[in-house]
Amino acid sequence: MMPDEARTRAVYVISVAAELTGVHPQTLRVYERRGLLDPIRTEGGSRRFSEQDLDRLRHIQDLTAAGLNLEGVRRVMELESEIARLHHELDTARTEAREARDSVHRQYRRDLVPLSQTLVALRPPRRVRHGTGGSR
Repeated sequence: MMPDEARTRAVYVISVAAELTGVHPQTLRVYERRGLLDPIRTEGGSRRFSEQDLDRLRHIQDLTAAGLNLEGVRRVMELESEIARLHHELDTARTEAREARDSVHRQYRRDLVPLSQTLVALRPPRRVRHGTGGSR
């Protein structure tokens, strides 16, 4: 597995990206126009694709092979992105909740006062006798 920095480096020209993924360069241009791919542009305007772009292209191919049209592919990928964002938010919220819980527990431990280890004998409660005829 490549480090993230290497995966995002746009190094492949369109012809190489097309050959590596088995699609025609014109298909890559169509996907870009439809918003499915967003390759980096050089100062001269040439497209450069990264490993991430190629992975995305392979995913597009899988979805179209499953019968989705390009609008369906765009929508599925949009929803997948939203799900990933929500998972990240949930993970963050869980981490914050765990840290807050731990902080409260630490505070409880500081506030607790240890009981003396000495045993204290408790006397049974004194019974009040009523109506024994005795004087008060």
